[in-house]
Amino acid sequence: MRKLKNILVTGGAGFIGSNFIRCLFGMSASGKSQFNFDDFSGRVVNLDALTYAGNLENLSDVEEKFGKAAGAGQRYFFERADISDRAAVERIFKEYDIDTVVHFAAESHVDRSVLDPEAFVRTNVLGTYTLLDVAKNYWGCSLDNLRDDVLFHHISTDEVYGSLGPTGYFTETTLYDPRSPYSASKASSDHLVFAYHHTFGLPITLSNCTNNYGPYQFPEKLIPLMILNISQGKNLPVYGEGKNIRDWIYVEDHNRAVWLILKNGANGQKYNIGGENEWQNVQLLDKLIEIASAKLGKDAAAVRQTIVHVKDRPGHDARYAIDCSKIKGELGWKREMTFEQGLELTVDWNLNNKKWIENIQSGDYLKWVEKNYSAR
Repeated sequence: MRKLKNILVTGGAGFIGSNFIRCLFGMSASGKSQFNFDDFSGRVVNLDALTYAGNLENLSDVEEKFGKAAGAGQRYFFERADISDRAAVERIFKEYDIDTVVHFAAESHVDRSVLDPEAFVRTNVLGTYTLLDVAKNYWGCSLDNLRDDVLFHHISTDEVYGSLGPTGYFTETTLYDPRSPYSASKASSDHLVFAYHHTFGLPITLSNCTNNYGPYQFPEKLIPLMILNISQGKNLPVYGEGKNIRDWIYVEDHNRAVWLILKNGANGQKYNIGGENEWQNVQLLDKLIEIASAKLGKDAAAVRQTIVHVKDRPGHDARYAIDCSKIKGELGWKREMTFEQGLELTVDWNLNNKKWIENIQSGDYLKWVEKNYSAR
């Protein structure tokens, strides 16, 4: 079992990263104590460039309790920087004596990758390379100096595997077959991680996870967007026939898996993380309409009439499904949140946090960032 002391979380102001940090400090947004990583007592450095999807409001209570106000007991630190800025990354490693990297930072929206592939290559490929190279140099890793007291964990996606037919599952040995600029950039970063392990002896673990949902998810994503549109009486756009299938996992179930990998995962290994929970997009939307309509006092049948089928996006994979037997067998992980429970919590959170959503829609969250944080 690894002893984690100074963890660098990249992309910690984003959806999954901020939920991970919250759980590190026992402040899970779900309020479910079983998701808290209460055996961690070290320091966390949140490195985020605060591009459009980075929102420090996600961690305002963590900052208040464990940030500068804690004085000598400060355990949470924020650094605004780009992961491809080598000088900034080197300074952060040295200043905080980083021994563990949890690399969430990525451009992750497939639609945006179709419009602007360059941003995805710059962040997901060049940024990952920069982190790997700085970690390798700072930790003095080489094939002649193998270490077991440091770790670079890379968060990836099931989209690197391509598209499945009606049957079968992605395993850790499935060949890569990315179909979008986003998935291609993530596949490239995965290969770089393993190359640094095999060439330079860098201690690494890697996880490929399926679709996440839960609190603090940016409202351009499917589930929060549909909840928002239902609440505002707007149309509900669905790509094509809506029969594309995705496997969904509650964000804190994903983060518990990451925590187990950090503590006990085998050096040089990858682990698939899935919800074992497949839904067609139209079936998912129907369930969301049922839950949200009941909470909002709306007629679900009338809401269903606002579904609009739009032109399918390029490179839209038909089906993703994860075989997560390796992490279940080796590390004892299992999904604890049922999909119905998770959707209830997610709908409640989005309906109860309208100010958070309004700040994003208005851009006020970015104005606040520019006023209070500037890159060093």
